[in-house]
Amino acid sequence: MTTSVIKDPAQYPVLRNLQFSPIKQGEDQLMVLWDPSGLSQEKLVLPLNFFFIVQHFDGEHSIQEIGALYLKRFGEFLLPSKVEQLVADLDQKLFLEGPRTETARQQARSEYRQRPFRPAVFAGRSYEADGAKLLKQIDGFFTSSEGPDFKPSEHKGTLIKGLVAPTYDLKQAGPVYAWGYKELQEAQQPDVYVIIGTAHAGLEHLFAVTDKDFETPLGLVPTDQSIVQRLKALVPECMDEEIAHQSEHAIEFQLPFLQTSVSKPFTMVPVLSSFSASSLQDTTVQHSVEQFLTALRDTITESGKKVCVIAAGELAHLGLRYGDPAPPTDFSFHRSMQRDLEMLKHVEELKPAEFAAYIQREQDQRRIAGFSPIYSLLRVIQAEKGQVLRYDRGITDQYNSTVTYASLAFF
Repeated sequence: MTTSVIKDPAQYPVLRNLQFSPIKQGEDQLMVLWDPSGLSQEKLVLPLNFFFIVQHFDGEHSIQEIGALYLKRFGEFLLPSKVEQLVADLDQKLFLEGPRTETARQQARSEYRQRPFRPAVFAGRSYEADGAKLLKQIDGFFTSSEGPDFKPSEHKGTLIKGLVAPTYDLKQAGPVYAWGYKELQEAQQPDVYVIIGTAHAGLEHLFAVTDKDFETPLGLVPTDQSIVQRLKALVPECMDEEIAHQSEHAIEFQLPFLQTSVSKPFTMVPVLSSFSASSLQDTTVQHSVEQFLTALRDTITESGKKVCVIAAGELAHLGLRYGDPAPPTDFSFHRSMQRDLEMLKHVEELKPAEFAAYIQREQDQRRIAGFSPIYSLLRVIQAEKGQVLRYDRGITDQYNSTVTYASLAFF
């Protein structure tokens, strides 16, 4: 019989699933760390040698072992007191796993459950907070030179089954969203929109559903309680991490487009997802994904309602910000674009296994963040064909780090 040894978190610190970005101040390159889950509102700027240290806060390396690695890497001794101070600072900011962070999580979950609806977290930051200004902003995405043309859709009047849309900042990617939502405007419109968005902070249970209505500057978007409660009965663990919806933007960014594109009352089913193509090779992950998607598909069928599934997610992530050793060049971007479009052929043809296999062959070197919602859409919808409508990219930092995204429609 073996027993697991519980390691002292003060000596074996565990960094939470944070995001980071390189910045330049004068001649110095630094790293900014922040919490995508929103549990902590803090940011931390670190020189590269300290960033090297926190990269080893994985619960497997002791402070003493990190000191030895630091000596080997930088040729100088690392004073234990410096590391201990760094650990204390990270713990104070809720950047480390431990009792302080767990207490904050429990409090955040309790506060979320008590709220009457999920508030518009990104209004005033990523899009206009005033309703009239937001209507004008959304209209501008459709009429801009990068927006959809004015000729009628070839699918006008046909029941739309699915959309793929970006989750990138509306101020930059708004016209690409508009290409997809123009198809919805002109289609026969469903009653319910199942929005499956990327959970950028990750999920333990792979899917997270919430029963909250969502607020926007244009009013409340009601959640379909009958579908959500049925999902809760079939896969109760899908509600365990609903707090993930509190600070995730993927679903929120779709709602002003739905509110301005759908011409009748509608409900939605908010779902966040987080699993990679490579993780599907694990039988445990396969089982969890299969269980949820089967429940979702069956629940949609049993509801008798017309449903459109919207996959909200981005494609490739290139550059220093995302772990590449160098900024992308024009050549490397265009090569990635060719691969994106090859990959999206499988999406257009409604072939989820081939879509996953393409990314697995690449070993996800381009970090396709929208894999899980797009794969889920392909597994759930009953459509005849898909079509790429628009493809573009956004630049995320001064090192030319790049995110690619696209709009697709399914009929």
